[in-house]
Amino acid sequence: MPVFKDSEELEKVLYNFFLVIADKKEIGSKLTANKSILRFNYTEPDLSITIDASKAEKPNILVNDKTIDPEIELWMNADTAHKFWLGKVNLVMAITKKEIVVKGSVPKLLMLLPAIAPAYKMYSEYYNNLNIEKE
Repeated sequence: MPVFKDSEELEKVLYNFFLVIADKKEIGSKLTANKSILRFNYTEPDLSITIDASKAEKPNILVNDKTIDPEIELWMNADTAHKFWLGKVNLVMAITKKEIVVKGSVPKLLMLLPAIAPAYKMYSEYYNNLNIEKE
């Protein structure tokens, strides 16, 4: 059984989580210092989330926006994304196994890991506090 029943639920969880982490100074400021544009493309259910940290003081989080060209784009199953944020998926191993497909600079992507490391600690509590039916 998939973690997310549909795209709306996936958006409710991940888009709002990205908004939360973008507001955290220790995360958002590191992303904007890197000046990257990342796009996460999810399947089963489908959703695209872009993090534009190229210009603003705080990253801009966009859903299903194709007007911005990302420097780094990732494709993964939504369940893989959930496991990633829970700290149960190693990014390098997932890329090697093609559970996560990356277009763009993998070294630049890996340089962002320290910026998002505090988010791992937040996701489990954030997800458990959501008002959604969980299996």
